[in-house]
Amino acid sequence: MTKKQKFYVVWYGNPTGIFGSWEECQRSIKGVKGAQYMAFESFAEAKKAYNKEYTDYKGKGGKKKRTLSAEELKKIGDPNLYSITVDAASSGNPGLMEYRGVDTQTHKQLFHQGPFQQGTNNVGEFLALVHGLAFLQQQKSNRILYTDSRIAMGWIKRKKCNTKLKATSKNKPLFELISRAETWLKNNTYTTKIVKWETKAWGEIPADFGRK
Repeated sequence: MTKKQKFYVVWYGNPTGIFGSWEECQRSIKGVKGAQYMAFESFAEAKKAYNKEYTDYKGKGGKKKRTLSAEELKKIGDPNLYSITVDAASSGNPGLMEYRGVDTQTHKQLFHQGPFQQGTNNVGEFLALVHGLAFLQQQKSNRILYTDSRIAMGWIKRKKCNTKLKATSKNKPLFELISRAETWLKNNTYTTKIVKWETKAWGEIPADFGRK
């Protein structure tokens, strides 16, 4: 009987990420004191977990949750309201996808794109970040940029939308937008700081579409 592949999420390690083998996971946590990692039965489960917190999954069955202590909340602090937040929503995977950016303090919508056919949430999160970077550059703004997607943050660092989504005639406009976003990242420099939105401490990100 063929052994079923597991996927390993490393929240705190060197490097962090999702790994397809225990050997890769071991290399990323070796020598890292207090490393945070866990195995999942599917890549989809691993992706979902990676965009959440280790404390959401720590414990028996990978489902135990806890609230943050007063000390932890104090350490995290409050969000910087001089910022914009971005988020995406997808009805299906793939499905109709849209993304937007809003002013963190006023919740005023600053930009919105979509819906696009046969898109995914991760693609939307990536495009939202690139759009946010370009928007702030155009405005000559030094505001920071919040996202609740670690995966999208990683793709931005690599300047590559590392999606497994297949191109079709229906999502051709979406892939054209992905290509433009990747080109922008390669041809532009920016000083905007991209920061992970601390959902557990601050609640849903202001750009959230409210479809949970």
